[in-house]
Amino acid sequence: MTQIGLIGFGRWGKFIFRDLRSIGVSVHVAVPSADSQNSARDAGAATVCSQAGDLPECDGYVVASSTAQHATCIAQIAQRGRPVFVEKPLTTDPASAHALASTLGGRLFVMDKWRYHPGVMRLAELAKTGALGEIEAIRTFRLGWGNPHKDVDALWILLPHDLSIALEILGYLPAADTTLSQRPGLSYEDLVVRLSDNTGGASVTVEISALHPASKRSVVVIGSKAVAQLTDSYDDDILLVSREQSGKPQRIQVGKDMPLLAELKAFVAHVEGGPPPKSSAAEGALIVQRIAELRAIAGLS
Repeated sequence: MTQIGLIGFGRWGKFIFRDLRSIGVSVHVAVPSADSQNSARDAGAATVCSQAGDLPECDGYVVASSTAQHATCIAQIAQRGRPVFVEKPLTTDPASAHALASTLGGRLFVMDKWRYHPGVMRLAELAKTGALGEIEAIRTFRLGWGNPHKDVDALWILLPHDLSIALEILGYLPAADTTLSQRPGLSYEDLVVRLSDNTGGASVTVEISALHPASKRSVVVIGSKAVAQLTDSYDDDILLVSREQSGKPQRIQVGKDMPLLAELKAFVAHVEGGPPPKSSAAEGALIVQRIAELRAIAGLS
């Protein structure tokens, strides 16, 4: 049986554990809290320890610790020579992110679950096959209430999702361009950012907020021939409408596969000898770099 080491057993780590077990792998958990250790044992963890370095030798490792601890946890298992799947963002510092990408090479990957969302993958397919014409713009909305992560602000939690969506659809990330905040003091929780190479290529506009009582998740891809949209994260279809025609948009079924389970299946398959999952360490480092650049434009530390 494939052995996976899971570092972290918090709110999201428990979902990762659940899905890994559903795949049929044996999961060893490292988490410092005694209560979380007991929860992991009760859930069926093969072994439980307090820190990543104490995990047994496994076939691969998943890092789901707090964002601020990602680099430390990766360093504790880096010398074992096994594939590592780390929750986004890779780190919150471009220098450390690029250093990890350089050091671990093809063994480190980032968990960008939206690249496995069936709606996003279908939007990417439409873009890459030319069905939408030349891609002019991508607009995304990620609005909701609150940030449950105490170690980093909302920008580090929300922006990686939408930048990974743009990367999946375009195959690259344009340069950081401009930002717009409603008030400077809210920029850590509410911000509009734009990426553009100013060369006539596609622009990417992302609106994020942790100050919206009503949740909204949406992705719009604007092409010269047609526009396609995923209107909500749980929709099992996307809308497609020609720019030359009026009328009711066409609904294209995309399925209901859960992105977290899909990316974990991809990682486990890689551990067992299959192709690598999406979001290489280099791509993860690029996303960290873009966020840092956008934060600098917005005047944020």
